[in-house]
Amino acid sequence: MQISYHGHSIVKVETNGYTILMDPFITGNSLTDLKVEEQKPDIILLTHGHNDHVGDTIEIAKQSGALVIAPNELAVYLSWQGIKTHPMHIGGAHQFDFGKVKFTQAFHGSSYVTDDQQIIYTGMPAGILLFVEGKTIYHAGDTALFSDMKLIGENHPIDVAFLPIGDNFTMGPEDAARAAQFLKPKEVVPIHYNTFPVIEQDPEEFAEMVSNTTVQVMKPGDKFDI
Repeated sequence: MQISYHGHSIVKVETNGYTILMDPFITGNSLTDLKVEEQKPDIILLTHGHNDHVGDTIEIAKQSGALVIAPNELAVYLSWQGIKTHPMHIGGAHQFDFGKVKFTQAFHGSSYVTDDQQIIYTGMPAGILLFVEGKTIYHAGDTALFSDMKLIGENHPIDVAFLPIGDNFTMGPEDAARAAQFLKPKEVVPIHYNTFPVIEQDPEEFAEMVSNTTVQVMKPGDKFDI
């Protein structure tokens, strides 16, 4: 299984003949190495409805035929745009052909802003646990630190955790380092930083704060196998 990072919160997982794309914010993301027209995922996983996470989901899903898996209200809204969706919600898990997906809680907001300045409520934000090939990947989405991360780590031993460190909208480096202590993953990858001035952070400084696990600082396009 190969995992790659593509700036902001975009994560790609290639496993068992499937390509899974998480939070594909490409257009307007100056840090990504991806091009919308080149994306042909089988599955798109979304943590919540903010535009910098939904990103180019509609265009990519229409061109690839991808199934979009998202929290219920967001999935319903996206289905109205003419794409295939599978609605889920926090605490729920479902076994798919490619693996199992479970949504966890996240402390944040969730709404989609349309071009005509309408704000569409898209339900509660979430984190994602992805179980594939005997491995567990945790994408925390956008969230504050919360103590139940201890339970997530205890109940689902995590191989790789993608944690936001940008501050202002999400956890900052200090809280993300505490999250790593709670979760106890084998590896941590920092995400959701440096895309905008207000979330500029030094990931190497974050890495120095984490003492209980390996931190892998990835540049857009970097890949690794687990």
